[in-house]
Amino acid sequence: MSVGFIDQVKIKVIAGKGGDGCQSFYQDKLTRKKIPDGGDGGKGGDIIIRADKNLLTLYDFQFKRHFKAEDGKNGSGKKKKGRDGKDLIIDVPIGTVVKDIGIDCVLRDLDRETQDVVVAKGGRGGGGNRHKKDAESGQEGQERELLLDLRLIADVGIIGFPNTGKSTLISAISNAHPKIADYPFTTKAPVLGVVQNEDFSFSIADIPGIISGSHEGKGLGLRFLRHIERNRILIHLIDMARSQDRSPIEDYRILNKELSFYSKDLAKKDQIIVANKMDLEGAYENLKKFKEKINRPIICISALKKRGLEELIEAVRRRL
Repeated sequence: MSVGFIDQVKIKVIAGKGGDGCQSFYQDKLTRKKIPDGGDGGKGGDIIIRADKNLLTLYDFQFKRHFKAEDGKNGSGKKKKGRDGKDLIIDVPIGTVVKDIGIDCVLRDLDRETQDVVVAKGGRGGGGNRHKKDAESGQEGQERELLLDLRLIADVGIIGFPNTGKSTLISAISNAHPKIADYPFTTKAPVLGVVQNEDFSFSIADIPGIISGSHEGKGLGLRFLRHIERNRILIHLIDMARSQDRSPIEDYRILNKELSFYSKDLAKKDQIIVANKMDLEGAYENLKKFKEKINRPIICISALKKRGLEELIEAVRRRL
């Protein structure tokens, strides 16, 4: 999913113009006075943004950012109304927040399949002279500049400092296959997967590494902190073996501070604390020190060796 992952784009939308009313008169041999019979113009097409479960990113909007709905057709004689312009439907991933940049207002948070919002209304068709007044021109369609802001919807989010093993964990328990390497910021975009157990399943997201100062934009910063907002549960993954020469206790405290600085609601989210890399030397000694400072339940695993994963999945099942 990380290839071509785009989670924010600006687009411009213009609804269809209404068709012009017709100025027409009817007269035959038996009619001394001309009878106005011009038809009305058709309504311009609306622009509708709709949530589609088959889309994962806003990548396609990199290539097309201007959208125009069809204009209504002009009216004609014999009181014939012009055809309405077709609505234009723009599909986006579930979890896309649609904002009007001009008025700095959220139009809709599309957090459910097939949910939609009319973001630009087509212009009204002009009246024909059959209404016993001169024909009117159709109205222009509504025009807007929008920000599409995708925030992933997943039941569970994996958070932790770079190289704590988040990518290895999501690969071990789900159908996701992120890039895995032993250097910081291997994962440069959220990775979404599904964990399928015997009697239940849940969606899970690997959030790119958070570091001290992320709430100010350091590292991968603010761009991905917002993806955690929709997670129901957080797996707080900690490198208990100090393989990156970092203190597990400090990592735990710093990351929670970053969540709190970004949003008080994030700091209150339910967390499952998971000690990873328990197969490495020194991990159990560090775990003992960690437990002395952090008085909370801890699940011990080795994502690489696939140890302790059943207990972790069961803990998630209970929380959900």
